[in-house]
Amino acid sequence: MVKVQSDPAPFLTVVEAAALLRVGRTVAYQQARQYLATGGREGLPVVRLGRQLRVPRHALERLMDGLPLVESPSSGTARRTIE
Repeated sequence: MVKVQSDPAPFLTVVEAAALLRVGRTVAYQQARQYLATGGREGLPVVRLGRQLRVPRHALERLMDGLPLVESPSSGTARRTIE
């Protein structure tokens, strides 16, 4: 028997994140690749798990709210990376 969780999953697939953002699959993967290529300065925040990409829900929610992904502790300025 499979137990159904009421809490949302902490990670989403790129396709699930694309649906929430209302963008196409191709655009979402392009943005994920840009995030990886720029070291997290631009694009859709993702983490690599083996060969798969996952979007952290907390980072996606902050992105949708227009908030910075992480506050820089040393300078107090925002950076768009996940640490």
